[in-house]
Amino acid sequence: MSDQHNPPAIRATLEPERPAPPQAGRARPKPLRALAGRQELLVLGLLLLAGIVLSLRSENFLQPTNLLNLARGVSWFAISALGVSMVILIGGIDLSVGAVMALAGLVCALALQAGTPLPLAIGAGLLSGTGVGMANGLLVGQLNLPPFIVTLGTMGLARGLALGLTGGAPVRELPASFRMLGQGDLRLAGVTLPLPLLAMVTMALLVSLLLHQTVLGRYIYTLGRDEQALRVAGVATTRIKITVYTFSGLLAACGGIIMTAWLGVAAPTAAEGYELDIIAAAVIGGTSLFGGEGSVLGVVLGTLLMLTVRNGMVMLGLPAYWQLSTIGAMILAVVLIDYLRRRRLTHG
Repeated sequence: MSDQHNPPAIRATLEPERPAPPQAGRARPKPLRALAGRQELLVLGLLLLAGIVLSLRSENFLQPTNLLNLARGVSWFAISALGVSMVILIGGIDLSVGAVMALAGLVCALALQAGTPLPLAIGAGLLSGTGVGMANGLLVGQLNLPPFIVTLGTMGLARGLALGLTGGAPVRELPASFRMLGQGDLRLAGVTLPLPLLAMVTMALLVSLLLHQTVLGRYIYTLGRDEQALRVAGVATTRIKITVYTFSGLLAACGGIIMTAWLGVAAPTAAEGYELDIIAAAVIGGTSLFGGEGSVLGVVLGTLLMLTVRNGMVMLGLPAYWQLSTIGAMILAVVLIDYLRRRRLTHG
């Protein structure tokens, strides 16, 4: 796409901003102030605070077994949240992520039970999630239907398929080679690294490269900020929406397969209600529900903060029903603090 087809205003929207040369008599922006403008710093501070408080209140919080289990749980959760954050970046929403996770894990388990080789079984699970994601993209992008209604419908469809495939019964006795994907560890230089954690880091790096080093990534951010600018520039926004929703389904399926391997059982009711938790992790990490703003690091930190708090509540013996209230209050607090911080930075 050449510049001669793009008016200057449109090129300014699509191209990354270049810092203006310093002018005489004008103060340069302070590095600390620029750093304070990042949501990730706020979430990291809250994460450190939560870790200190929980380590003081519970002697088991810093035990290696608990930290390894926390790392495994964060891993598949964050992988799914990465896909949802991409959808939110373009101004959409994906409520089908939890059902897709369950469906992908179940399809993979049924394939293994039928004697399918492990790589093909994993491919079948990934394909099921990718298919749901592509259906979401076609309905939202091609037919311009509301993403909330579309993904609410596909959530019910995917969950119904998961229940119907087994009559509501879980699939047990999964092969040890498959369970290793969620329960296995890798020792490097005397440090134990869970395999799900390595998978999450790999996915995070790939998504970060996609968002920050490709033209598609630039279009994803711009689509959330100003869709009309992309259309005027001749960019196929429908194709971008289909691609992003397909990625969301693929990453949800990946997270669901790792979750199933970690649990050692494929249940059609798995990840039920996780839709809002995964969206909350992205929002806590700084992904704006209005689109066009967010980062991979923020999603990972948001997931880690939310699951650390939840893990700490279990360690402290607090009732499970207080978890919803605590997570809800945390979301409101982080969003409010971020709003006040941005307002102060904007207005000096």
